[in-house]
Amino acid sequence: MTELQLWLSAVEMGCFFGILALAYYLVQVGAGFFNFAIGPYAMMAGLCTSWLVIEYDMGVWGAAAIGVLATLALAAVTELGVVRPVQHRSGGGELPALVAVAAVLFAIQQLAGYLFGHPTLPGQSLATFDPVTVGETVIQPSSLLLMAVTVVAFGATAVWIRSSRTGRLLRAVGDSKNAAALLGLPVNRIRLIAFLLAGFLAAVAGLLFAPKAGVHSLSGLHWSVSGFLAVVIGGTGSVWAPLVGGMLLGLAEVFLPYYFGGQSHVYGMLLIALLFFAFRPQGLFVRTVRA
Repeated sequence: MTELQLWLSAVEMGCFFGILALAYYLVQVGAGFFNFAIGPYAMMAGLCTSWLVIEYDMGVWGAAAIGVLATLALAAVTELGVVRPVQHRSGGGELPALVAVAAVLFAIQQLAGYLFGHPTLPGQSLATFDPVTVGETVIQPSSLLLMAVTVVAFGATAVWIRSSRTGRLLRAVGDSKNAAALLGLPVNRIRLIAFLLAGFLAAVAGLLFAPKAGVHSLSGLHWSVSGFLAVVIGGTGSVWAPLVGGMLLGLAEVFLPYYFGGQSHVYGMLLIALLFFAFRPQGLFVRTVRA
């Protein structure tokens, strides 16, 4: 494997982790806690798409649309049917919400195993153009599409949060849900929008990354952990912070096994997580709450 291929793989992994972390970021900013069901959302979109293409010979774009819609439905159910009732009964506490979304994580994985089985399914590429050759390195269309969509997703989210009324409301609700409610802001609607946008981003990430290594019903847990670590490393001080965390995590994921072999990336990621939790729990970029 050439040096360029290693860096390309690291960037691809970083883009995937970054989009998952961006989904975490939106729920964290808008609802005030981490939605650990992000990974299963991505898994469900990729798995549903592959299953429809393989079992029913459906066109990849039609199958992808169904996968995204199914993921959006899961995100809506998570907020409306699980998180909101739990927080209402618990007085708005964050811990019950975290427990609830952790339960959703495992419930979605069980549902995926029941619906689609447990074998690994090959991911379906949405890109149809020819691979790009750079020297001895061949860049697959799915890799180029993932990187391009990552830049668009982060850029569009940054503009939306800063420039749109809904984006500003999202930040206001995240700063203080109680103050936003007292001011008459639509807190519940904004929270639902945050969940739906996070679900959409996770679905897109799952669709674009699945061609690299396939997808199965247990992928969700690993992807949830990776996305969470990326947002922990990057922090929530900027929309682009999750991408920085994702890239650093991608470098560790690719280069540690290359130089040290075995499962060194697992131990490396664990060490990175412990260091950040111990010495920099707010991440590299700290979010400033407006007074």
